[in-house]
Amino acid sequence: MNHLPEDMENTLMGSQSSHASLRDIHSINPAQLMARIESYEGREKKGISDVRRTFCLFVTFDLLFVTLLWIIELNVNGGIENTLKTEVIHYDYYSSYFDIFLLAVFRFKVLILGYAVCKLRHWWAIALTTAVTSAFLLAKVILSKLFSQGAFGYVLPIISFILAWIETWFLDFKVLPQEAEEENRLLLVQDASERAVLIPAGLSDGQFYSPPESEAGSEEAEEKQDSEKPLLEL
Repeated sequence: MNHLPEDMENTLMGSQSSHASLRDIHSINPAQLMARIESYEGREKKGISDVRRTFCLFVTFDLLFVTLLWIIELNVNGGIENTLKTEVIHYDYYSSYFDIFLLAVFRFKVLILGYAVCKLRHWWAIALTTAVTSAFLLAKVILSKLFSQGAFGYVLPIISFILAWIETWFLDFKVLPQEAEEENRLLLVQDASERAVLIPAGLSDGQFYSPPESEAGSEEAEEKQDSEKPLLEL
């Protein structure tokens, strides 16, 4: 027995699920449809979805975690004041961690501005930050002398690289698909509600009742009987 290809099976399953969702939506009465629309509009009024808010929190965690590691590195290498002068004022690309901190600030500003303030629904901003981060860290690891400065020479570049790619995965596989699904669901509910408004609700069978037709000649017979009554009385 031949089996259907996987893509054909996926297509059939997707069409069945979409038809099932449409049947479910059209089976709901108008009051429930309006309640769902109000719930979706309430989510839109929040300004940002729950999954996008989680993404923004993770971007903030990225900045704070890299900052914490950098501060620990400053304390380990001779105190914050002396190390700040060495890494910031006398910046050296080959031995300073300050640029890795600035890279985290760059990611935070671009992603929060793009996906929290401007509410982008495209991946170009996360692609920009991830590409810049990956290229910069690879060049720094190859050209710099961080590995000779202890454990932080390994930890900071690796953590920054991993966090940047986790942000890319989370946005591309969680945030954008889930928001697109919510938007399609809202459009289906609105379409079903518009169709439900056109159908009059609460009609009973009595409203469609039509009286039986009168028999032929009945009106003429009644008129003859009315005209003959005075004669009979006489």
